[in-house]
Amino acid sequence: MKITRMKKTSILAVSLAIATTSFVALANTYFDDRNNAQQDDSIQLGPRPFYLVKGMDDGKLKDRLMQCQDGPFYRTDFSIGHRGAALQFPEHSDVAYRAGARMGAGIVECDVTFTQDGELVCRHSECDLHTTTNIVATDLAKKCSVPPEFDASGKLVNGSQIQCCTSDLNLDEFKTLQAKMDASNPSASTVSGYLGGTASWRTDLYTGRANVLSFKESIALNQELGVKHTPELKSATHQDRIDRIFGNQAGYAQKFIDELKEAGVKPKHAWIQSFNLEDILYWIQHEPAFAKQAVYLDSIDPTANPPIPRLLPDQLGELKKQGVRIFAPPMWALLAVNDAGEVVPSDYALDIRKAGLDIITWTFERADLRQGAAKAGWYYQFDPQGRAIKKDSDMYKALDVLAREVKILGIFSDWPATVTYYANCMGLK
Repeated sequence: MKITRMKKTSILAVSLAIATTSFVALANTYFDDRNNAQQDDSIQLGPRPFYLVKGMDDGKLKDRLMQCQDGPFYRTDFSIGHRGAALQFPEHSDVAYRAGARMGAGIVECDVTFTQDGELVCRHSECDLHTTTNIVATDLAKKCSVPPEFDASGKLVNGSQIQCCTSDLNLDEFKTLQAKMDASNPSASTVSGYLGGTASWRTDLYTGRANVLSFKESIALNQELGVKHTPELKSATHQDRIDRIFGNQAGYAQKFIDELKEAGVKPKHAWIQSFNLEDILYWIQHEPAFAKQAVYLDSIDPTANPPIPRLLPDQLGELKKQGVRIFAPPMWALLAVNDAGEVVPSDYALDIRKAGLDIITWTFERADLRQGAAKAGWYYQFDPQGRAIKKDSDMYKALDVLAREVKILGIFSDWPATVTYYANCMGLK
């Protein structure tokens, strides 16, 4: 009788344990789902993508995009925050990174350069502080490689020559600067005038509380925001400073990886980048886990002096043999316009795919398309007459071809919401 009771008691205890475990699992699933839903709800695209879609010409693409106006909207790795959200927020600042993440970018970029004391910081160039921060209005201007100069009356006389570099400062000095929109007026006669020059299609509305960041701080902020990383190791304006501070280029490239490791970044959560093939090959040899997603940025530029041509098929094949997996040309190089005035993949895009390379491209929302591609400049040179891209809403024609036909992995954007909207609508993760 006792044994039977014990068996019944044991069975009851096991049943209760199973039930409790099932309930806890169900509750955890519920709360996980609820938290995921809250995370999705935190993605706020704002009015711009809706404005652009509304302005599209009637057709299948517009019909498809119009059906997605109620979401759901979620974070996607297809949408990459270029310098954060540089269309309206000072690039590589805390507010720009937060804005990019809020707009659904699954990956956010820090361009990495260096200070005098060997710390890594987020700036697009070693020597852009005079146009991207308030340095010329501070006492630190005296430390610039080419500081501002004034005549006897106090008039600024060398606006076009000023050069202020991160390597002119130590980290503590760098951190005192305020980020601003990347612009200047080199002909200005005053410091305040020099600090202006923001293009009319951008804005200074969010300048004033934008803080510059070290690389370590950008990694921590990305982790806080729940986004992944795509840092770019920038080449030096003053290579001798790289050699003096890090020993050589390899030392600089290794420091870059070391900071990711020290912050606990998983290699699968980082897409490290460089325009310098030697950096990519160094990582392939010495940091193979991070090199699996290394992005070799294409320097192609027919407007350069001398012009930088596209890579030929055998050169693309050689990249693949060397271990390069992801190649990143600018978006214009991947597109063309056919005789019917339609956007199509370029021969270059087809050659890259044929070589077995994956593609990431740049940069969406980095041109004023209100008058179409003919007036938009470098990023839309695939359509110099504006036969296909006639207005700002037509940017979605280009994005659609890049996504569906070129089959890019993702695209950098100065305003990630426009890309997030498209990616969410098309089910891209």
